[in-house]
Amino acid sequence: MSKIERVGISLEPELLAKFDALIEKQGYPNRSEAVRDLIRARLEQEYLADTSADAVAAILLIYDHHLTGLTAKLTHLQHSHLLHIITTTHVHLDHHNCLEVIILKGKVKEIQSLADRMTSLKGVELSRVNIMSAVGA
Repeated sequence: MSKIERVGISLEPELLAKFDALIEKQGYPNRSEAVRDLIRARLEQEYLADTSADAVAAILLIYDHHLTGLTAKLTHLQHSHLLHIITTTHVHLDHHNCLEVIILKGKVKEIQSLADRMTSLKGVELSRVNIMSAVGA
């Protein structure tokens, strides 16, 4: 940050007390850092509302690798999106379950579409997608 501008805000004492408790719990050194993070998060949320925006993401899948054809379907989907996928990590959780983490970049709509296609496959037990802007707020 090259220049800082000071601003003032008015808050009800109860709201400020809850905010102070939250930021202390999260380890923020001061209110300014916490407010900056809230602003960045809201700006990113607005940016990502544009489905044609550039983004990076992690798709996390837990699935039963013994289910016939599931691994091949997941691999096929990944191979059909090679230009977007940066890396994948495969972890064996137990005898039946695997965790797959797929890191990719692309347009928000493309990332969400791939995540939805993977999530909806029979045998995928849990899934999460975390999409972030590819540029800073």
